[in-house]
Amino acid sequence: MTPVAASPRTGKKLPFLQPGLLIGSLLPLALLASRALRGTLGADPIAIGMNQLGLLALIFLLASLAATPLKVVFGVTWPIRIRRSLGLLSFFHATLHFLLYFVIDQGLALSAVVQDVTKRTFITVGFCAFVLLIPLAVTSTSRMLKRMGAARWKRLHRLSYVAAILGVVHFVWRVKKDLSQPTLYACVLGLLFAIRLWQARNKKALARGF
Repeated sequence: MTPVAASPRTGKKLPFLQPGLLIGSLLPLALLASRALRGTLGADPIAIGMNQLGLLALIFLLASLAATPLKVVFGVTWPIRIRRSLGLLSFFHATLHFLLYFVIDQGLALSAVVQDVTKRTFITVGFCAFVLLIPLAVTSTSRMLKRMGAARWKRLHRLSYVAAILGVVHFVWRVKKDLSQPTLYACVLGLLFAIRLWQARNKKALARGF
């Protein structure tokens, strides 16, 4: 069972945190499905659906990566409690993104998908990001953490940053013209990465006695 989150400042339990995250995460998906059923997704509903699902996957991935930097900079610890859920939500939406592409857009034509992945660079990068999320999702449980050991588990889950970088690159190359939105996500990722590097540097300095 997932532990009940507690406020780092008051010590009060936050039983609404996990249910709130689940409900909040499903609202954009429900809205997207509603628009699809009503035929209001525009001239290219499949492309819009894939774009929305891919963006949600990237947002949840960045949110999961923000948990530790928020603790480092602001001392806020409750995001750590939902970091695993955020990562799984990212994988869930990335899977829907891929399935919409594979099943609906490509009509289960495996040869066409293979050709896209091998010849269209932005799809190659996006597919690599999705593949990297698979072992992270599979090993996200406490049982897998114990089985792998903390050191190996942490090394593996550093791939989440690689997946995020690939996701941002996929976004940039997909958009091509208006880069304002992907640039924003790239800046957020860069900031999170810089904070983690600063944290690691401080830990090494303390270990050396400085």
